[in-house]
Amino acid sequence: MRSLEELTRPNIWNLAPYSSARNEYSGHVARVFLDANENPYNKPFNRYPDPLQKELKERISKVKGVHPDSIFLGNGSDEAIDLPYRCFTRPGIDNVVAIEPTYGMYKVCADINDVEYRPVLLDENYQMSADKLLAACDRNTKLIWICSPNNPTGNHMDREEILKVLNTFDGLVIIDEAYSDFSAERSLRYELDKYPNLIVLQTFSKAWGCAAIRLGMAFASKEIVDIYNKVKYPYNVNLLTQQQAMEALKDPYEVDKWIKLLLQERRKLMENFRLLPICKKVYPTDANFFLAKMTDAQKIYDYLVEQGIIVRNRTRVTLCQDCLRITIGTKSENTELMAALRKY
Repeated sequence: MRSLEELTRPNIWNLAPYSSARNEYSGHVARVFLDANENPYNKPFNRYPDPLQKELKERISKVKGVHPDSIFLGNGSDEAIDLPYRCFTRPGIDNVVAIEPTYGMYKVCADINDVEYRPVLLDENYQMSADKLLAACDRNTKLIWICSPNNPTGNHMDREEILKVLNTFDGLVIIDEAYSDFSAERSLRYELDKYPNLIVLQTFSKAWGCAAIRLGMAFASKEIVDIYNKVKYPYNVNLLTQQQAMEALKDPYEVDKWIKLLLQERRKLMENFRLLPICKKVYPTDANFFLAKMTDAQKIYDYLVEQGIIVRNRTRVTLCQDCLRITIGTKSENTELMAALRKY
């Protein structure tokens, strides 16, 4: 791995971050707050939230098995996706490499930040090749994006191929594990000590059922997290989000129950899909959704919309022609979907 200083944009490495009022007295117990020009009334919403979410990170640390100093919390995973571009890539000079097809925000953020985006096609089984990813890199490649389990294909990437990239690439490797709670694969967040160039993304939006609160997580070395904290907006995670996340973390076993139910429903729904005359193939999945190749994805999608049922039409995505992406719902929702498709 190149040194972190070499990977970081020079202006970011030398950046003097904004010092918020809540940072300056850190380490002391305070009772009277007259430092941030807040209104003293309408508690608790009159006060700025903890800019570093220390209490929440302590709680997440116990659930995720990662030291609080190695946790970055953002306004959804979108912030954790955008920050690597802002911290490490030089607009108009550097590039990033990613598997294709995959989650669209990696390219959107590259385009916004004026960074060249180099997609590398998966094979016919939607698996990646480490050699092909590495061959697409040059001296100006700062990031490699790997989504596993992947979106929209649903499958996890081969672990040996991922490790080969981590061991060979001298830049930063970002593994997006938004759907890892639904997979039997061990999370790579447990490997942070082995790979200083590793960044792992997870989220509260999927298994935790908290998409509305917009809370994403990045796990990385303390040094990488420190750079993120220099660049992020001072109060990027609001009080209501922090409070709701703390509430959700009180009972992680409830999340385990949801996952078990969803995996059961996933198995049944996929089996039912395979029996549909309009379904050509159901692809293997490790997520809370699956990809299905249909006879005519657009017409079937339009039909379902008329029935008030919304799935995702991925037919215009590379290697996904005539494919629908189906999120696993409740038993009654899945039953309604199948009833509609049987009448198609």
